[in-house]
Amino acid sequence: MDFSHLSHQVLNGYELTDEEALNILDCPDEELLELLQGAYKIRRHYYGNLVKLNMIINTKSGLCPENCGYCAQSSISTAPIEKYRMMDKSSILKGAAQAHQLNAGTYCIVASGRGPSGKELDEVVSAVKEIKESYNMKVCACLGLLKPVQAAKLKEAGVDRYNHNINTSENHHESITTSHTYQDRVNTVELIKAAGISPCSGVIIGMKETKEDVVSMARSLRALDADSIPVNFLHAIDGTPLEGTDELNPRYCLKVLCLMRYTNPSKEIRISGGREVNLRSLQPLGLYPANSIFVGDYLTTAGQESTADHQMLKDLGFEIDYVSEKTLCN
Repeated sequence: MDFSHLSHQVLNGYELTDEEALNILDCPDEELLELLQGAYKIRRHYYGNLVKLNMIINTKSGLCPENCGYCAQSSISTAPIEKYRMMDKSSILKGAAQAHQLNAGTYCIVASGRGPSGKELDEVVSAVKEIKESYNMKVCACLGLLKPVQAAKLKEAGVDRYNHNINTSENHHESITTSHTYQDRVNTVELIKAAGISPCSGVIIGMKETKEDVVSMARSLRALDADSIPVNFLHAIDGTPLEGTDELNPRYCLKVLCLMRYTNPSKEIRISGGREVNLRSLQPLGLYPANSIFVGDYLTTAGQESTADHQMLKDLGFEIDYVSEKTLCN
């Protein structure tokens, strides 16, 4: 394929065919640099050499009734993780201060569970209001399935973005979880859009899905019009049903990131969980198609040292794109 020509077409509004999308995933390794160059052409058009930094805080760990096969926090997991109920406001605020120190433009408040209780939501709402008063920093919440009134409260508090991943394709969904449907996830994304909150929805790659499933995921996210697309690469955890799964290599991970960029050209593509163990030494190349990463740790797994992330960006000649340059009030 002529990836340079394809990127030019995409910038002019062209939508990939299924065959072209699969050709990206099947790109011969010797053509990988050409594929990355085309993806970078699209990324540079919309974002230049800016990289968005995000930091996540796990405000409630474990204790989840869902049966997601990838998750150490699920009801069927035997992984020896730390379990605790919802953090109080002061702990969430400490996390925001850390995110500010790491130059993160977005602070992601995450809690395990099917959806938030009234008390849990109130704790988050209270914390968000104070964060927005203190820092020029975006706040993303990820609290599970929502009701319209809950979405409205988050919007009123100042939540800028809400994350609810589709995780996999509709066809593969029941192989990963049966405690909620694929449509439940889609409905939640539509609900937050209706509330006026920016939608964030992404995927987990490497859960025994087919390449056709990956193409379907990319198309679904385009149809959902997700503003931010986290691309997670499975970091299989002992004690989960996907324990021992190891299907990925760094080159294929790069091809998936390129597919997401060619399919969703103007969107924030974020390299998320599992980048360190799956992209390994090729992590810097991931930022040619992607324009966003997490700094710090993930939910139940450790991330790369933030100093290494900042050095990586400096070595690439990229700049941090963040709004948290100073505290608005102390």
